[in-house]
Amino acid sequence: MQQPLKSLPDAIRERRNTPSFDGSPMPEEDLRVILEAGLQAPSGYNVQPWRFIVVQSPEQKKRLRAGCFNQAKVEEASVVIACCGDADSWRRDADEIVEMGLSGGMSEGYAAQLKSYVESYLLSLNTDQMHGWMSKQVTYAAAYMQLTAEVMGYDTAAMEGFEQEKIHEILRLPLSYWVVSLLAIGRLKGPDKYFGGRFDVNHTCFAEEFGKPLK
Repeated sequence: MQQPLKSLPDAIRERRNTPSFDGSPMPEEDLRVILEAGLQAPSGYNVQPWRFIVVQSPEQKKRLRAGCFNQAKVEEASVVIACCGDADSWRRDADEIVEMGLSGGMSEGYAAQLKSYVESYLLSLNTDQMHGWMSKQVTYAAAYMQLTAEVMGYDTAAMEGFEQEKIHEILRLPLSYWVVSLLAIGRLKGPDKYFGGRFDVNHTCFAEEFGKPLK
């Protein structure tokens, strides 16, 4: 693994949605570090419903591009990670979630109730609500991976421009999967995207309740 090239604040401030990559391969150890970072993200009830499809082969990237409105960066990136949520993961993983919690210090009392809490909550969600819940969980993990890649000196592009049904077909995803975003990672080719600007704290943040300025 290469040494981090940027501090996290610098990576956040300097990150751009890279318009074009040079296609250079990514070392396996770097990819593993990025994926492991995503696995450390917070998750409601620790369900961890995220599933990542890592696309590296030229042939599969070309097919994936067809489901992303023909965006060239899909083929140019070293790696494209399809960040998905699995609506059924909690059913299969419930016992292991409890075991991991107990080994990490979860109380026996909470452990005894956790499976019923998870089941009661997730079964109460309709399809749209489940997609919304999974999108929140998966987005945390995708952000962890993106910022880790940036700290390591890679360039990234978070992509929401894709066709859900086509990506499902191309990646042969189970019906319980929902594609939240695609994360393209590689090395910048040519000029980076312009800086579009960001509103300052006084524009977007309030103290204690809406309308009160943050001092």
